[in-house]
Amino acid sequence: MDLLDWHRGRLTSRRLAVLVAHMPRDSVLARELHGDAAEWSVTDYLLAHVVDLFQEANWMFATVNRDEDSDPLDCPEPIQRPGQAEPARKDTSGEDATTLPPPQELSRFFA
Repeated sequence: MDLLDWHRGRLTSRRLAVLVAHMPRDSVLARELHGDAAEWSVTDYLLAHVVDLFQEANWMFATVNRDEDSDPLDCPEPIQRPGQAEPARKDTSGEDATTLPPPQELSRFFA
C-alpha cells in the first residue's frame, strides 16, 4: 500500500482512515502514539495484576506468620506498567498514596 495513492486519487479518504484506524498493535504508528503501552495487551495487564495480587497475598501470609520479635517485612513492589513512572505504593489504610492531595489543600477544602 502506497500513501501516495491517496494523493493520486486511487485510495479514498475513507479507506485510508480505515487502514490507519485498524493498524496492528505492533505497528510503528501505534508505538509512536502509545509508547510501550502499545506492546501490552489486555492479557498482559491482567497477568501483571494477578502477579501483584499473589505477591501481596504471600507478603500478608508471611507477615501474619512471622515471629513477633522479627523485623517487619517490606511490602512487595507492583510490576511496573508501561507509561507508569514508578510503581504506585499503597499506604497502610489501603489508599493509593500517590493520589492523595497535599495537607494544605485538604485544610482549605474542609475550612
